[in-house]
Amino acid sequence: MCGLAGIWDRRRKNAPEAVSAMVEAMTETLRHRGPDDGGIFAEAGDFFALGHRRLSIVELSTAGAQPMISSCGRFAISYNGEIYNAAELRLELEATGRRFRGHCDTEVIVEGASVWGVEATIRRLIGMFAIALWDRRERVLYLVRDRLGIKPLYWSNFEDRVIFGSELKALRAEPGWTPTLDLDSLAVYLRLGYVPAPYTIYRGVHKLPPGNIFTIRQYGAPEIAPFWSLADVARSGQSARLGVSEEEAISRLDALLRDAVGRRMVSDVPLGAFLSGGIDSSTVVALMQAQSLRPVRTFSIGFREPGFDEAPHAAQVARHLGTDHTELYISSDHAVSLLPQLAGIYDEPFADSSQIPTLLVSELTRRHVTVALSGDGGDELFGGYSRYLHGRALWRLIRRVPQPVRGLAATGLRAISPSAWSTLGAVIPESIRPARFGTKMRKLAEVLSAEPETGAIYRQLMSHWAHPEDAVNGGIEPAGPLDSNYLAELVPDFIERMQYLDTVSYLPDDILTKVDRASMAVSLEARVPLLDHRVVAFSWTLPSAMKGADGRKRLLRGVLSRYVPRELIERPKMGFSVPIHDWLSGRLRPWGDLLLDERRLRVEGIFRPEPIVKRWREHLAGSHDWHDSLWAVLMFQAWKDRWMP
Repeated sequence: MCGLAGIWDRRRKNAPEAVSAMVEAMTETLRHRGPDDGGIFAEAGDFFALGHRRLSIVELSTAGAQPMISSCGRFAISYNGEIYNAAELRLELEATGRRFRGHCDTEVIVEGASVWGVEATIRRLIGMFAIALWDRRERVLYLVRDRLGIKPLYWSNFEDRVIFGSELKALRAEPGWTPTLDLDSLAVYLRLGYVPAPYTIYRGVHKLPPGNIFTIRQYGAPEIAPFWSLADVARSGQSARLGVSEEEAISRLDALLRDAVGRRMVSDVPLGAFLSGGIDSSTVVALMQAQSLRPVRTFSIGFREPGFDEAPHAAQVARHLGTDHTELYISSDHAVSLLPQLAGIYDEPFADSSQIPTLLVSELTRRHVTVALSGDGGDELFGGYSRYLHGRALWRLIRRVPQPVRGLAATGLRAISPSAWSTLGAVIPESIRPARFGTKMRKLAEVLSAEPETGAIYRQLMSHWAHPEDAVNGGIEPAGPLDSNYLAELVPDFIERMQYLDTVSYLPDDILTKVDRASMAVSLEARVPLLDHRVVAFSWTLPSAMKGADGRKRLLRGVLSRYVPRELIERPKMGFSVPIHDWLSGRLRPWGDLLLDERRLRVEGIFRPEPIVKRWREHLAGSHDWHDSLWAVLMFQAWKDRWMP
């Protein structure tokens, strides 16, 4: 697990020595991703330089140092990630006459590119990776991002000066670029709480989408093409559904996950796992312990606030499996003290408040191990989010109602303010009243206006701000995967359609971004076995009813029940969260007052103050819970103070 950065000055405006110095400065910003070693490769005649920071995980000697040159001298590589089938690929390459200096997986990539070609090599890899590969003979730069977007990669092309890196802070260290805020990206951020690929918060800077290869030559524009596509996987899987019993499907998934987990247990440094006590992390830990001769190191954190503490459940699972378990109870003061660090860690506005407990558990884990396995991806692949069931119920309702009628109903619902809905909802018995009743009624109004066969329902269910253009001065949401007109044709089943949209948007740009930045901030490698691309492909061959038609991840539960008694795992889903609602009304109020001050917002001119100030006042008064939408604005304001003061 590492960090990479580089520059190709195709117009040769800077001296080769200056290009190398810039890359060295860029690479230094990524020291947290790779504290163990660093290096620079420079091709002076091409005004190209490639940098690397190393977190040594496999092959701790200098035989694993990067940037690395292929044995034939043709390719130079800087790479972030892990390849879990490197041993098999090495045997194939040795059969062609290639010789290896050590057992580092980086060698497999660079030697494979020389023997099989770049794309053919990438298609063979099982793993997580962001790769910069320089073809010295043909003068071609390849940037590659893994299939699911586990590892990040950013790039820009300003006046034929191509710059790229693992994090935006690396690009900011290049002195020839002046960052400019992209208001359209801010608008979509305000809706989703993250900036989705291929956009970033900066104008002219891009995220390389998952599963793609960026190719750029001496002359001409970059070309971006997929080597793997979830659309192709979904299409293929749906056309070849498994015709087996549920028990047989569980057995197949068990074997596949056991292999995926086992491959991710290879490490030359201490290894452990995050354990929340939920289905996903418990499954990963159970499969680790089943393949380990010693107790697996597991880690969890707890909070004293009711409804936010999963530590007791994790401890029960750990005791049953016999892991070497470490838990730490975190005070609210400790959690809140991390706020000043978040903008520096996340590089661009990021409003998933579970970033705080993720950073805390990463800090705890890094005190003991260098690698941790995580259970991320189970909800998306096996149907664990409650919004799937809520969305399907709404879809079944509104698809039968004519658009004019839905429009009238939506108008009527909007006519009542969220705070008024909350007051009206108070007459419903608490045992059956939905949480955050006013917010849900407002979202229902937006969903009624949506086209049921597109991604519009999903967009509204995921929205922090239903109409972000009302709050952002001059920002217009750019198009993305949620706007496709072919979604219903590609994925006819509604729940699977939502799983698809989560996997191409929320998973890489929220969940995996959160885990990567939090873990790498403390130099911890996080591995995600449930997102082995073979597991993803298998999940799409399963009938929807076997995955999550009931919202309970039936098949994944079936695997886990082979290792853990059902009574330890049969409990409501909690999520990994902190009480932001209460904090904003209490200990964080002075901070919020400062960042959401009406005069400040007006002077800065980025936001329209009226809707933001109105929500802040309603939240403080307790008439409505606006913590999601307010947290998005607050995280932007904190980011702006750090990066664009």
